[in-house]
Amino acid sequence: MVVFSLRVVSLYLYIMALLFAFIGFLLFRLPGAIIGYFLGSLLSNTRVYTNIGSTRLNTREFEVKLLTLASLVIKVDGKVTQKELDYVRRYFVSAYGKVRANEVFRIFNSEIKKTDVSAPQICNHFATFARYESRLQLIHFLFGIAGADGSVSEAEWLKIESFSRYMRVRPIDFESIKAMFIKQVDGAYKILEVDRSASDSEIKKAYRYLAKRHHPDKVEHLGEAYVKAAREKFQNIQKAYEQIKSERGF
Repeated sequence: MVVFSLRVVSLYLYIMALLFAFIGFLLFRLPGAIIGYFLGSLLSNTRVYTNIGSTRLNTREFEVKLLTLASLVIKVDGKVTQKELDYVRRYFVSAYGKVRANEVFRIFNSEIKKTDVSAPQICNHFATFARYESRLQLIHFLFGIAGADGSVSEAEWLKIESFSRYMRVRPIDFESIKAMFIKQVDGAYKILEVDRSASDSEIKKAYRYLAKRHHPDKVEHLGEAYVKAAREKFQNIQKAYEQIKSERGF
């Protein structure tokens, strides 16, 4: 199965439209070319997918569902800050480019006003279609939004926690990501998903496992924005490991 980055998808759509236009021109000359271009754009837009799991998910559908979850996180504490909105905008500019991001953000502005959305249904959809590593990255992205204004409120992390349960994310993985955004006792150990009582060898093993699991290459198929966020998470794992190493002296 071919894995498309989001920008490659746009190129694919354009090529498909040109192909249909060419076929239309051969059959019916200029009118056929125009009709072919339109049909090619329509067909390819509904059939091109981003491979984020064993099953394929429509690119536009993925964007809208992600935006909906983002809007629910932003609204949960009763206020919508400009920093949170700017975070979402920067993310989509990084993922799709400025032109596409503006289009996506228009959808976001409409989604954030909705109150009749089903978060469990959306999260279950991700649980069905997305790889586990991709779901972890979605949780990380939502925490990034929550922390964009300088802190993550209890209401925000509880909302994200509910999303993680519906996405079938393991509690220990959720706590690891949470510890990257909320300072807490034994935060470095939580990031590495071990107890303070763990042996040095167990900590080293946990670090190697998480470093491999959360490597940016795991989400490369989702686009540059996800790779950047994964890189930040990867660095948090390394930082936590170095902190424990320094404390224990191994």
